[in-house]
Amino acid sequence: MSLSRIYLGLGSNVDREQHLCAGLDALAGFLQDMRCSPVFESQPVGIKSGPFFNLVVSALTDLPLMELDRRLKFIEADNGRYAPERKGLPLDIDVLMYEDRVGNFDGLILPRAEILKNAFVLWPLALIAPDVVHPGVGLSFARLWREANIDQVLAPVDFQWQGRQLTPLGG
Repeated sequence: MSLSRIYLGLGSNVDREQHLCAGLDALAGFLQDMRCSPVFESQPVGIKSGPFFNLVVSALTDLPLMELDRRLKFIEADNGRYAPERKGLPLDIDVLMYEDRVGNFDGLILPRAEILKNAFVLWPLALIAPDVVHPGVGLSFARLWREANIDQVLAPVDFQWQGRQLTPLGG
C-alpha cells in the first residue's frame, strides 16, 4: 500500500502538555516518519479561553483521508474533546494537508484555510516543511511565512515528548 505525506495541526488549552503528549503518542501508534514542529503558545482565535499550545506534525500514512480523519476524531474523543462537561479544548487535531489534494472531501476542505490565516499553523509549517508548496496558492510555506501579515503573537514553549526536545531552547 502506498504512503501519503500528511500535515496535522494539534492544539490544546486544557492540561496542554498532557493532552498534546497523549495525542502525539496516539498518532505515533499508526503514523510513520513522524516529525514534530516546535511547540508555540498562542492566544485563542475565534473562542474565549486560555492560551493554547500548538504544533504541526508531518507524517506518512497508509490510511485513506476519511479513515485518517475518523481516527483523529477518536483520539480527540479519548482526550475529552466531546465530553458534555468539558471546559476549554483538551485536544484538537486537524488535517491541514493530505498530499497535494485540493477540494471538499465529504466536508473536509483541504488544504485547511487556517494555514494562511493563523501564525500558530503557518510558522510551524514553515519550520518543518519550508520548501513544501501550498497546493492552493503555489508558494512554499517558508515564503508564505516570510510574506505573512498575521497579527498574532507566538511564544516558543519548552516542550519534550518521549524524551525528545521539540522546541530548541536558547535561540
